[in-house]
Amino acid sequence: MVFSDLFFIYIFLPLCLLLYYVGKNRSYRNLVLAVFSLIFYAWGEPVWVTLLIFSALVDYCNGLFMGWCRKGDAKREKLAVLGVISSLVINLGLLGVFKYSGFIVENINALTGAELAVPQFALPIGISFYTFQTITYSVDVYRKKVSVQHSFLNFLLYVSMFFQLVAGPIVRYESVENEINSRKASLEEINSGFIRFVYGLAKKVIIANCMGELAGTALTFEGTPSSVFAAWFGVIMFSLQIYYDFSGYSDMAIGLGMMFGFHFPENFNYPYISRSATEFWRRWHISLGSFFRDYVYIPLGGNRKHLYLNLAITWFLTGLWHGASWNFILWGCYFGVLIMIEKLFLLKALEKLPRFISHIYSLLIVIVGWAMFYFTDMSQLGACLKTMFGFGGTPVMDELAKSGMLNNVYLIVIAVIFCIPVYKLVSEKAEKLGKNSKGAFVASKTVQTVVTCLLLALSSVMLVGQTYNPFLYFRF
Repeated sequence: MVFSDLFFIYIFLPLCLLLYYVGKNRSYRNLVLAVFSLIFYAWGEPVWVTLLIFSALVDYCNGLFMGWCRKGDAKREKLAVLGVISSLVINLGLLGVFKYSGFIVENINALTGAELAVPQFALPIGISFYTFQTITYSVDVYRKKVSVQHSFLNFLLYVSMFFQLVAGPIVRYESVENEINSRKASLEEINSGFIRFVYGLAKKVIIANCMGELAGTALTFEGTPSSVFAAWFGVIMFSLQIYYDFSGYSDMAIGLGMMFGFHFPENFNYPYISRSATEFWRRWHISLGSFFRDYVYIPLGGNRKHLYLNLAITWFLTGLWHGASWNFILWGCYFGVLIMIEKLFLLKALEKLPRFISHIYSLLIVIVGWAMFYFTDMSQLGACLKTMFGFGGTPVMDELAKSGMLNNVYLIVIAVIFCIPVYKLVSEKAEKLGKNSKGAFVASKTVQTVVTCLLLALSSVMLVGQTYNPFLYFRF
């Protein structure tokens, strides 16, 4: 993996950019991106790249079919719904087989005492993301929100773009429809995209990996963690890890997209400054939240009828989407219940409280939620939650957690600081000064260039030296 990461940064990406910008023809550039995207996916999934192409072909054909229906009389137009049904059945069927079949059979065996053979499928990387993307295309074609894409190459490019293929954000066709057909990227935008990519890489390699190692050390146990401090420390480190891991990947995806002329939606907006669970989910994994809102919650009736039933279904599915394990379902239901309570009365009460109190409330419920997310073993989850709230372990700080905190205190402080909009405020201030002063503009650009180069160099060195380098969201 280390060689692959460095190969991608220093060979694969520059070669793709070079071949892409050698030609100016749109079809040529789309072909280059599609080919490199398939190579990128086949690099990690040499077999399941065929599944990706099949999923793209299914919804490409569904789109053509619905377009044909729209050109006929009213009777034929009604047949367009078959394209949506086909998309849902085939795509969700494939997702169900590969991601959930083993989980379903295991639970049937546990409940009935049967001894059915448990399917053993290697989960294709990114299947949850590209499945949702192809579904949004079919649904939006049916709703007449987007035009039918008549070029399979262009549609395959939409589904397979290596920038965000394996871990999002979930990009709707409507947001890139025009750019697939026509796009431009200036040198300034390419530079901005590269900087965004490097910052995302640094978030992942420098911060997320370190936080992950600390979390793994504190939360690796049989039975009960050694102390209350270790339990809280471990879950807080995981909270930082998953934020920097996933937001870092989203930054890389958005930055790479900019380098090729695409503009993907933001996926994170400083979620840890939230004052409620409701606000947290407006700021965390924005593309997933908006998907479930627009394609599940609102079609069910939204807040017009059966509000709490709609919320329950939506949050059950949100948890289930994250993985075939009861802890993910529990995690989704946990947030669903919290948001229901907030809608009933708690949001109004939180708005009246001092900001720091509602902020503490939000952090507390989110951190407890990440404990549910971390442990797929329910017995370990129970033991950790008991210890966190003083029903197990000892209140004394154990040496392992203490040394982990003290040895990484500077990095932990940096991680906490950059969870709030510090960089955003500084960059906005620098941009404002730069408009008023040529010297300030040159100085800010120089600092930005130096910092970017240092972060890239440090990230590269750490990629060589680290053995712990997973992307958490690759499993989704």
